Amino acid sequence: MSDPLKIAYSPCPNDTFVFHAWAHGKVPGAPALDVTFADIDITNGMAERGEGDILKVSYAVLPWVLEEYALLPCGGALGRGCGPLVLTREPGEAKDLAGRTVAVPSERSTAYLLFRLWAADEVPGGVGEVKVLPFDEIMPAVRDGRVDAGLVIHEARFTYQNYGLSCLADMGEHWERTTGLPIPLGAIIAKRALGAERLRELAAAARTSVRMAWDDTEASRAYVLEHAQEMDPAVADQHIGLYVNEFTADLGEDGYAAVRGLLTRAAAEGLVPPLGRDALHFG
Repeated sequence: MSDPLKIAYSPCPNDTFVFHAWAHGKVPGAPALDVTFADIDITNGMAERGEGDILKVSYAVLPWVLEEYALLPCGGALGRGCGPLVLTREPGEAKDLAGRTVAVPSERSTAYLLFRLWAADEVPGGVGEVKVLPFDEIMPAVRDGRVDAGLVIHEARFTYQNYGLSCLADMGEHWERTTGLPIPLGAIIAKRALGAERLRELAAAARTSVRMAWDDTEASRAYVLEHAQEMDPAVADQHIGLYVNEFTADLGEDGYAAVRGLLTRAAAEGLVPPLGRDALHFG
């Protein structure tokens, strides 16, 4: 038997839900996995260093890693109504952020690209200083007045009111309104050196794992909650419902259009290197 493939994904409920069956050897014929849990800013860095066979990364990092890694057409996170939010202490308008300090979870994230594209359209003169903070420190920093606003992701959509914060703007809403496309968030990539046949096997295994999770939603519950970092089970269910959808099973035409659209717009703003013509090709 060959050695297990090294995979890294986040402990977030959508990832543990999607990969439960595969990680536990329940997907017929799928290669064994050696799983590492890591937040997406860490897996982005792993991809840039060429570490790991299969990684969950931000779509924003693809322009830097697609020579060594291929984008798998399934297993990731795209969707509608699930974009990052800009939060403030008091209700306001986009123009109020002009020259202000904003905390973000990473500058190599899809959330950050969506934020910068939104600000270019909506904040006259642009925002001021951008501070990178761990995502779990952003809402407290806004609440305590250490920053003027914060860009938040994931389950913060459901919990920001607990910090007494207001949603100034929804980055996904802006993206969907201006493009009509779903919001590309997290991608699954695999080493091109594994070869085309193995990459197709990995895509099939990821797709089967997703479908098995849908077929028996209780099977993964203990695994999801074990790694959900004290998240309320109801919030974990909301998280899965928002981020695991038809695009997780297959990117499809709209999914690929969304990814290319995001990275093309970001390249035009000088935020990422331009994509090659066949950079997203899989097969």
